[in-house]
Order: sequence, then structure tokens, then C-alpha cells
Amino acid sequence: MKENNNYLPSLPLLFCCCVLLCLAESADNDNNNNNNEVYIVYMGAADSTNASLRNDHARVLNLVLKRNEKALVQNYKHGFSGFAAHLSKEEAESIAQKPGVVSVFPDPILKLHTTRSWEFLKYQTQVKIDSLPTAANSQSSDTIIGILDTGIWPEAESFVDTGMDPVPSRWKGTCMKSTDFNSSNCNRKIIGARYYADPNGGNDGDNTARDSNGHGTHVSSTAAGVNVANVSFYGLAEGTAVGGSPQSRLAMYRVCTNFGCRGSAILAGFDDAINDGVDVLSLSLGSPSVLRPDLTSDPIAIGSFHAVERGIVVVCAAGNDGPSSKTVVNDAPWILTVAATTIDREFESNLVLGDNKVVQGNAINFSPLSKTPDYSFINGESAKTSSATVSDARQCHPNALDGTKVKGKIVFCDGQNDTYSTTEKAFQVSQAGGVGMVHVTDQGGSVTQFLGNFPATTVSPKDGAPIFQYLNSTSKSMATILPTVSVIKYKPAPVVGYFSARGPATLSSNILKPDVAAPGVNILAAWLGNGADDDVPQGQKPSAYKVLSGTSMACPHVSGLAANVKSLSNLKGGGAVNVSRTVTNVGEDDETTYSSVVDAPSGVNVKLIPEKLEFTESSKTLSYQVSFSLSSSSTSLNGDQFGSITWSDGKYSVQSPFVLTN
Repeated sequence: MKENNNYLPSLPLLFCCCVLLCLAESADNDNNNNNNEVYIVYMGAADSTNASLRNDHARVLNLVLKRNEKALVQNYKHGFSGFAAHLSKEEAESIAQKPGVVSVFPDPILKLHTTRSWEFLKYQTQVKIDSLPTAANSQSSDTIIGILDTGIWPEAESFVDTGMDPVPSRWKGTCMKSTDFNSSNCNRKIIGARYYADPNGGNDGDNTARDSNGHGTHVSSTAAGVNVANVSFYGLAEGTAVGGSPQSRLAMYRVCTNFGCRGSAILAGFDDAINDGVDVLSLSLGSPSVLRPDLTSDPIAIGSFHAVERGIVVVCAAGNDGPSSKTVVNDAPWILTVAATTIDREFESNLVLGDNKVVQGNAINFSPLSKTPDYSFINGESAKTSSATVSDARQCHPNALDGTKVKGKIVFCDGQNDTYSTTEKAFQVSQAGGVGMVHVTDQGGSVTQFLGNFPATTVSPKDGAPIFQYLNSTSKSMATILPTVSVIKYKPAPVVGYFSARGPATLSSNILKPDVAAPGVNILAAWLGNGADDDVPQGQKPSAYKVLSGTSMACPHVSGLAANVKSLSNLKGGGAVNVSRTVTNVGEDDETTYSSVVDAPSGVNVKLIPEKLEFTESSKTLSYQVSFSLSSSSTSLNGDQFGSITWSDGKYSVQSPFVLTN
């Protein structure tokens, strides 16, 4: 009896042991996921008609799920075939040998490539050409630009949908919900929003399409933001903010967090975007040039290949690892790769020396200093600590400046051939008690640094030479730094940004990359509306617009224009598409006549009204209309058709190419 009584209580004990074993097995699987790296398994095209391809995908995927159903991170099935999963190195190597597998590679972490620009683009020839083409009809608003980035701030004014037509019926995307983002955040402008969870857990704040970084909002408004009048960055760069294709729709695919952009998420974004129905994809991100992968292990090259295969234009940033040669990334032949240039706007913060000489500086600061040179001005070298080297002090490196020698003074810091940035050096001077800093940098055509309330500016080596001479010419050198002002029509412009990655392409030496350059220095665009900013000027509210630089900013300029090209492409028999253009004579001769020559593709009639433009002193701006129609012998376009319109006055010729596509 005792034995039986002892047996009965052992049943729940046995049950508990089983539960514990199951929990232990589950925990062991979770631990394996945490210990195993995420690998991407790429299996080529997703051909729904090819049973063999579908079976290969299912067979390899089942091998992984059979081991651990929680191992799967992403499953790619729309635009291409493959998946991402937690795998051991041995499993990854084994799967790479399976039929149908093209490549298996670790999930890489890629990085972001971080108003006046559109106005500036109008003045790049003797005749000013409108770089913001108006819609030929309502079809232009049906063009959809997909952005793979950090998310979007939907409340920004640049994304209002007033006057827009209903969402295109062909759109198959969604507006994913989260704690801070729901379907009401999408509208007729932002028609889709997705996010992709971090396979390693990450932060809850990353599981949303809402932007917490600002980068995705900035590039989205540059590509397709609507007209917003009277915007500025704390009074600088005042004007109207507008995207390249203000009538286009936006779809955000949040593939990045503040820690980078996972390759598995990027491929998921491509896969969804292809299925959702976007027309243009814009990616202001990529791998570092020193870690550039080959085509079979590059998420952007793989995803873009299958997107282009389906008629989607893919525009990517060239990267910010210039100015050395062979630093360009995203250089696959099927990608439109974009470099960054300056525009004709500068942010000047000038230095006034004790002898009243003014030296041009470049920075964004809201200097509270007196406009007269009332502050002691010293070389960083003369304020070195006892333990610092002369070189470190001259360049204002960390722990190199003696606070007793710096307090209350403006410090002159050398920055040529140095790795420390202007903002890092300004911080060192500020921490040491300085009231301002002048930084010599050889990075011409580079980023204008935002230094907030701390008075600091940058000067070129050429302008730095007389400053150095002044410091050595007197024992009581004085100076002041003036607050920033916007200067337009600055020359020379455009200039390729110092940081902008250079070619040639490393994947194929006979391909010229980057393909095109666009404004990417000091670009004003929409920002976060939650007050998250670096340094708000005293007495002001956080700005809803921000100035940023990078090929990230150049890329959406081209994406917007690509969307405009896609929107003007629907010719049918018996119908016509009419496009109006406005041009301004900015040449030397006020009285001049431009005659037109049309190079029309076969099967298309192109008519200009008028065929001549007669400029006078009182009529410097004229408009003309272009009418595209199919010839009587054609019922539809035969693929992509290219042509051009050339205006010439005998001295100058201005060509406007056009593309017609079905």
C-alpha cells in the first residue's frame, strides 16, 4: 500500500518533469537562436509557374523549421526566393550545397548615407528649365515611390494629402499598426508603411513604421513632399520646401534602426515593395566601401535586380566614403547610383580679426558673441597641457587643451589631414572653457557643421594662412565669430561634395559609376515633430525642418525626378498627352530667338506649340506645350522610346530628352 500511495503522487511529479523538459528544450532552442548568427539564404527568382523552384524553396526551408520553428526570421517569396534564419556556421555551409541555393551569407549591417536645391537645378543651362514638371493629367499622382529607410513622421506638413486623388486601386500594400502608428497615420500621400522586427529582439521602439531617427522623414520629403511655404531652419534657408515629385505617393519600408540596416530586413522590404506595386524604389543606405560585398551576397544588389526585372526603377546613394577613388558602393549595373554635389547656397559664419579683417567661415551656429572683436584669440598649440603633444594641442584633440589657458577665449584649431571632426573639436574647446573655435579644414565642398549655440566656424587652408599670420604678428590677438547667414547664388556651384564616393566601379571596371550627381550638401527637408533636435537656439521651438548633407540627400532628388518620368508614360491610340514647360532666358542677349528641333521616336508624333521662342527684354520667361500622340499606324508603344527637343539660337543649344514607356 505504501508503494501504491507513493506512486500516485509521482504522476504530477512526472508531468512537471515533462513540462520542465519541454521548457528546457524551448529555452534551448531560444538560446540556440541567440547564439546562432542570422544567415540569408538566396535562391534566385521566385517563379510561381516553376514547380521545381517552389519545391527547392520549400524543401530547404522545411529543413530549418524542422530543427527549430523559431529559427525563421524572414521568408522571401514575392520578388525572389529565399529566407533568413538563425543558423550555425555548419548549417549554413550545408544549406549552401542544397539544390536551388545560389548563395548563403551572414546578415550584414548596412549604414545610412547621411528647398533651395530644386530652385538651383533650374539654372544649369543658358535657358532655365523647370525641374519640377507639372502633371500631364491626374495619372502622375498614381506614381508610387517606395522608401527603404528609418521610417516616417506622418504628421509632417510635407505629407498632407489635400487635393490628392484616392489611393490607386492597383496598390496592394498595407499600413502596419504599432503602439505609436496606426492606419489613420496613412493617407492619400503616405499610402503604405511597413516595419521589420529585429531578429535578435532589439528595442520595442524599433517595431514601428514611425521614424525616431529623422533620416527617413528627411529623404521622403525630398523625394515627394508637397509644397510647404515659409519654412526654414531657425531662420536660415528660408523658402518653400517641396519634393521632386510632390504629386506622387509614398510607401515607407522601415528597414533601419538607429544601429543600422539589416540585410535581411532590406531584402524583406524589396520583396514586399515588389508585391505591393511601387514604381520607384529609393535607398539612401549601403555598405561601407571597405566591406563592399560581391553581387551574390549584397542584399541591395539582389533585391534591386529583381525589382528592376519587374520594371521598378531603383535609385541608390553612392556612399560617403570619398574623395578616394573606387569608394563608390551600390554600383551594380542595374542600379541608378547617385553622387552628391553642392548647391549655390552657403551658410556663412565669418571670423572678424582684431585688425577688422573679415575671413569667410562656413558653419551653422547661433553665436551670442559681440559683433566686434573683443575676445582673446589663441592658437591651440599655445594652450597645450603638460602631457599633450604639440600636434594634439594644435589640432585640439581630447585632453590636449589646458582649461586655464583656454577659458574665455576663441581657439584656432588645425584640422588638415586629421580624423577628428569640427563638432568633436568644438566640444573639446567648449569643455575647456573656450567661448569659440575656428577650425581649419581641407574638406572643401563638404558638410556645413551644425554647432548650435556654440560659436564655431570652419575655414579653408587658404583662408587659414592669414589667420595664422595674424596670430603670430601680435601678442594680444583678438577676434569674434559672427552668427550664420544664408548666402545664395554662391559660386562655384555645383561642386562634387568632398565626402561623395568616387568611381570607378570595382565590380566591373568598364562601367562608369556613379551614374548621376544631384544636390546633397546642405539640403533642407522635413524632420521629426517630437522636439528631438541636437541644440535648439535659446528662445526658439525645435525646427520641423533640418539641414543635412550626404549622398542620402542626393538620392531622393533623383528618385523624385524618376517618378515624374514614370508618370508621363501612358499613350494610347487616338489620345494625346500634353505637357507644359516654362523656360527663362538667362543668357547674355535679351533679344534672341530659339528655334526647335524635335528628335521623335518611331511611331510617335511630337508637336511643339509654338515652334519658336522669341525672347525680349520685357519677355524673358516664355512657355511652350509639348503634345505626344501615337501615329496613325501605331496602336501602342513598342517598349521604351527615347527622343529629345533641342532649342537653339545659333550660339547656344539646350536639349531636353524625354522617355516614353508602357
